[in-house]
Amino acid sequence: MSTVPTESIRGQRHDLAPLNDFYRRAGRAIPAIRFCAGVDLPEAARTLLCHERDMTRTLERFHSRAIHLRLLSSWRLGMDYGRECVLELEGTNQPVEFGAIQIALDQFPEKAREQILDEHLPLGGILNQSGINYTSRPTAFFSLEPDAFITCALHLERTGVLYGRQNTLRHADGVVLAQIVEILPPEPWVASQ
Repeated sequence: MSTVPTESIRGQRHDLAPLNDFYRRAGRAIPAIRFCAGVDLPEAARTLLCHERDMTRTLERFHSRAIHLRLLSSWRLGMDYGRECVLELEGTNQPVEFGAIQIALDQFPEKAREQILDEHLPLGGILNQSGINYTSRPTAFFSLEPDAFITCALHLERTGVLYGRQNTLRHADGVVLAQIVEILPPEPWVASQ
């Protein structure tokens, strides 16, 4: 885990945070992002991205399987924590999402904070298990051509346009819990049912 400083989720941002922060820190050029309206996403991507629920539960229901995470990188600075990860289906390890997330650890009870830092469970699962009252609000939808890093992380054999969203999770009182960028694999992989 790195302790390299990062831009905080506690301030206003107008870019694709926290994905761009991870790319900057790693010295990688962020892939070209094309922002769009949720209604303009292809149907499969729209079904999985255009909602106000956490992606863990959405993907588990869609694939009828539990999900775990594969950690790619992480950092911690005080009570701010970030990680790049891939959500995978239990039993098959099929990637179903690439994610970059920045979490305000001080907004979580101790047990949930420990689970986050154990780096095995997706945040949505931790939130749902702990009974924390929260909202999920997408703030942007986009498409991108994956770079070598995302292609490798998702085990893609071919490249093509990927779709994603930027999402903010908040306590019921409006305090930010996490900011997330969630990118789905290509539609044929996503539609594995």
